[in-house]
Amino acid sequence: MDVPYVDLAAGYQSLKPELDEAVSRVLSSGAYVLGENVHAFEQEFADWLGIEEVVSVGSGTDAIYLVLKALEIGAGDEVVTVSHTAVNTVLAISKAGATPVLVDIDPETFCLDPNALAEVTSDRTRAIMPVHLYGHPADMDAIMDFAGKRGLPVIEDCAQAHGAGYRGKKVGTIGTAGCFSFYPTKNLGACGDGGAVSSNNPALASKIRSLRNCGQGEERYHNLYKGDVSRLDELQAAILRVKLKALDGFTEKRRNVAGYYRDALADSGLVLPAESEAARHVYHLYVVRSIERDRLCQHLASAGVRALVHYPVPVHMQPAYAGVTSGQQPVTEKIVREILSLPIFPEITEPQLQHVAETLGSFKREG
Repeated sequence: MDVPYVDLAAGYQSLKPELDEAVSRVLSSGAYVLGENVHAFEQEFADWLGIEEVVSVGSGTDAIYLVLKALEIGAGDEVVTVSHTAVNTVLAISKAGATPVLVDIDPETFCLDPNALAEVTSDRTRAIMPVHLYGHPADMDAIMDFAGKRGLPVIEDCAQAHGAGYRGKKVGTIGTAGCFSFYPTKNLGACGDGGAVSSNNPALASKIRSLRNCGQGEERYHNLYKGDVSRLDELQAAILRVKLKALDGFTEKRRNVAGYYRDALADSGLVLPAESEAARHVYHLYVVRSIERDRLCQHLASAGVRALVHYPVPVHMQPAYAGVTSGQQPVTEKIVREILSLPIFPEITEPQLQHVAETLGSFKREG
């Protein structure tokens, strides 16, 4: 049996009538940029998050970049984040002209370790950027406390954590701003690129809304800033409106899959994902650990089970970021040799899950 890592076609089929109708409606309208679907999606996503403002943009990377630009963080400034993340997090900091400063992670959640912040912050530090990695929130109490005492904004990277909760609040509503990606594989994914910024600061949202559209103000052809072109198009907004309505149900399916794995793999010898008491995990990825990761991955592949590694090379060890300022990274450098992402998506079937579990069980027996 083949078990794909993710099945986007199955996701489309599960909402096919609604998605086809939404796309057809946009195509027939003749309005393709910053139209009614973009405005409606922004309001619906803000309501779903429980926040005042959402500004849609062209990608999750642009969401981070435009927040930094709106906060006037750039050359000579430092932004603290993690090395264990998709490189896009750090790319956005570099794109803004700022210097990324990378810290280690918590060994249970794989998110930013607040205890590592003190050793790397300086008078050049302008923001802290926790990443809610794999769908699990970072320790926002400790991060917000640290940042608050120093007057630093906290920019939440929520690209993998749509709907993840921390003490009853959705991520993206706790810090100065939240940055979301709608890349197709995300829990809330478009059929192309897309992103959004969430904030309870109307002035910040207004500036980002201008920056995404060439720096133009409310009056056309009158530019307030040297802006960018980063707009969510109407087709993607219409698709996201359909998917947003289904997101809570899809999240429960992900959590059910995680529950199946947790029970089925209890005696597998693998280190399974943790969920802290303050958090609600949305399982964008289901990441296990094994000291025999590479052999395990080959064993799964031989049985038709597709598993991936997120992420095999930390940013501070990437050639593009050689020399980047980094604190000690013992946890990051250990876990990247052990982590493996198992198949998880809302449409995965019980026979597929059984096959994954049985294949992992046979690996333990052979070992």
